[in-house]
Amino acid sequence: MILSFPLLYLLFLQIPYPFCVQMLTLHSLSIKQAASLGLLQFPILNSSVDENCQNITYKASHNIGIAMDTEQGLIVPNVKNVQIRSVFEIATELNRLQKLGSAGQLSTSDLTGGTFTLSNIGSIGGTYTKPVILPPEVAIGALGSIMALPRFNQKGEVYKAQIMNVSWSADHRIIDGATMSRFSNLWKSYLENPAFMLLDLK
Repeated sequence: MILSFPLLYLLFLQIPYPFCVQMLTLHSLSIKQAASLGLLQFPILNSSVDENCQNITYKASHNIGIAMDTEQGLIVPNVKNVQIRSVFEIATELNRLQKLGSAGQLSTSDLTGGTFTLSNIGSIGGTYTKPVILPPEVAIGALGSIMALPRFNQKGEVYKAQIMNVSWSADHRIIDGATMSRFSNLWKSYLENPAFMLLDLK
């Protein structure tokens, strides 16, 4: 499924953190305050299922994978325990993973144990895609590039909006379209209303 929505104030939330050089990026916010909070409400998306679809294992940790395009090819390291990290800690960890990924120096621990994945295809100019689930995970999202597009406000007036397209894929053996849509709408609401996410800052 594909979701398009305005980012509103989120683009302006690049706040310097005095104790590290990282910034509150769109990606780190989307991981902690939207994806992880959404997974708390829809834990089925943070699970795995056996080959015969007889047993579902719910994962307590939100180890969110980040697909990266490197000279060595596509790699998917993951940020461990996102649900207990602050956005600043996530930004720092993302920076570490990106540096090691570019240098081909990621450890086995960095590359294993993922429970849910977000792919930022916008970093290479992509807008839409059909993301492929990475077993044993059961869901994945792909964030497109941010585009300035015309939209109408409540008065019918045209204005310039910053729009991001998001594509979702899920294992339909255990996740139906309604569940994926509800998760997507919750994720979208967090990004459209950052104040709701900030209430949960560690």
